[in-house]
Amino acid sequence: MKLIRTEDAAGQVLCHDITQIIPGEFKGARFKKGHIIQPEDIPVLLSIGKENLYVWEKKPGILHEDEAAALLYKAAAGKNIHGTEPKEGKIELIADCDGLFQVDITRLNALNGRDELMIATRHSNTAVKKGAKKDFRKGAKKVKLPSPVI
Repeated sequence: MKLIRTEDAAGQVLCHDITQIIPGEFKGARFKKGHIIQPEDIPVLLSIGKENLYVWEKKPGILHEDEAAALLYKAAAGKNIHGTEPKEGKIELIADCDGLFQVDITRLNALNGRDELMIATRHSNTAVKKGAKKDFRKGAKKVKLPSPVI
């Protein structure tokens, strides 16, 4: 994460939510963590007092949490499920059909034994219905690129 001038922020990724308050009208996140700042966002950010911003600093061997979630999804997703878009380092999996949700517990434990990343899931051998979220959240704040485990 690095601090930069707002005027220089186009194309950068926000590291946290930016709150906007318009008395009597609006109070909430104007820009969400992970938002890629567009040139038209800069006047808005300046108008809410944001002269500087913390943005994602790309470094070799370190991934953004949504990139990490997408990689974990590709490595772990099985048949008959699809994932949502990454958000805050998580991807929810949704059942494409009725069935039995099964987890390769040996692989899951090997991955979860590493620092700075994890996969949370329902218990193995759980019945699911089509369209059900599997509460299979994936993500990491920062992931050092390890040699593959799974």
